[in-house]
Amino acid sequence: MAPATTATDSTARKNPSSGSRLATTHLSRASSSGPKKRDASDLQTNETGSSADGSMNPWKVAKVHPFFSKQSEAISSSPFQWLKPSLGPKRTCLHGINLSPPCLPKVAALDLDGTVIKSNHKNRGKGSALQWEWWRNVVPSKMRTLHEEGHSIVLISNQGLKSDQLTDWKKKIPLIAAALPDVPFRILAASAKDGYRKPMPGMWYELERIFKEQGVEIDKASSFYVGDAAGRPDDFASTDRKWALNVGIPFYTPEEYFLKLPTASYNLSGFHVSSLPELERVTPAGAAVIPDPPRQELVIFTGYPCLGKSSFYRKHFSPAGYVHINQDVLGSRPKCIKAAEGALKDKKSIVIDNTNRDVATRKHYLDLAKRHGVVARCFLFAGPMELAWHNNLYRAYVEPVFDLDKPQRDILPYLAFIGFRDNYEEPHASEGFSEVLKITWKFEGDEEARRRWSMWLQIDGK
Repeated sequence: MAPATTATDSTARKNPSSGSRLATTHLSRASSSGPKKRDASDLQTNETGSSADGSMNPWKVAKVHPFFSKQSEAISSSPFQWLKPSLGPKRTCLHGINLSPPCLPKVAALDLDGTVIKSNHKNRGKGSALQWEWWRNVVPSKMRTLHEEGHSIVLISNQGLKSDQLTDWKKKIPLIAAALPDVPFRILAASAKDGYRKPMPGMWYELERIFKEQGVEIDKASSFYVGDAAGRPDDFASTDRKWALNVGIPFYTPEEYFLKLPTASYNLSGFHVSSLPELERVTPAGAAVIPDPPRQELVIFTGYPCLGKSSFYRKHFSPAGYVHINQDVLGSRPKCIKAAEGALKDKKSIVIDNTNRDVATRKHYLDLAKRHGVVARCFLFAGPMELAWHNNLYRAYVEPVFDLDKPQRDILPYLAFIGFRDNYEEPHASEGFSEVLKITWKFEGDEEARRRWSMWLQIDGK
């Protein structure tokens, strides 16, 4: 087998005199009967292969693969830039621009992976983040046409990657931009499971805000979104179609938009509020929320988080003077019990506004009622866990954007809902309640607020 060509061989062919000097060096090192052991000076090399005295160490020749060299040149010469800081309270929405993208009423929003370029999620090997190719050859020319026809081009992407993978992924976008040297575009990328992750509408809200700062209102009827997660039989998800439905713009799959293929059948999986049955607000029907005539009593709320317990208290019990006992406010159950004891001694009625998921928890307060000789009632806030989680997402990520009077709420962890479900014991009168009333969730707000609450809200799943 012929010996492999080395950097030294190549240099010798291009520059014979230089090659002779290098060859002489090699021969002098190999003049003894066996390979010469390297001394300390040979080992004192830096990353470029230089020896301690600064000369080039022939034992180590730095090599750069042409692929990475060309990619580095493309990145450095690209007009694309990531803007800093990223968007959002926790800087989880990446924001970048190619050239100077205009803010125009017509927005052409496109998913990235599986729509503009081929998906590369399964290949996470070293160097794979910089490898990409167009989804179809028609994509770049179509994007140029969109720009020429007066659309603002915006890439909308979910990127749930680890920190080092995300850093590598960000280097790929300048390469795509370099292949579109005459097409200005903007990219928004959700890097966490929060209000920016599709189908959550956070990236669209940011886009509307950016455009409004330039005096431009987006024309939804003339805008559209193209994405491959469309709920078709072979699709991995339906989040792209849900996102378009949430923000209220027309939707196309890549096949429909770029290839002009007919619309395929699809199914949108997951929870949607339209599946909720219409039920009476209070059961039994006609039961009094506040007793008439008034009397001292202890009321225990029970139910999943985010099913309207505190709102129900503020609407009905606070005006009647009931003392509010809440563990989120007081910090612990012993403090709640102490506060309840003090209020009952003062002859006041109280509401225990916690989840109170099991018999043992409720017994702490029922024992207080017995000691003080007051009636105890239970209000069961009924609803599936999916509704409670949906409300959690709405309160944390959607409602604060539009209702500035509502306090900012942190997202509750999913484990809080799982924990309630797995340990829940339905309340019964036999525990010591004079009655158990069931309260069904009802959205309270204007039509625009109801429309936003009725969106597909999820930060995980299909």
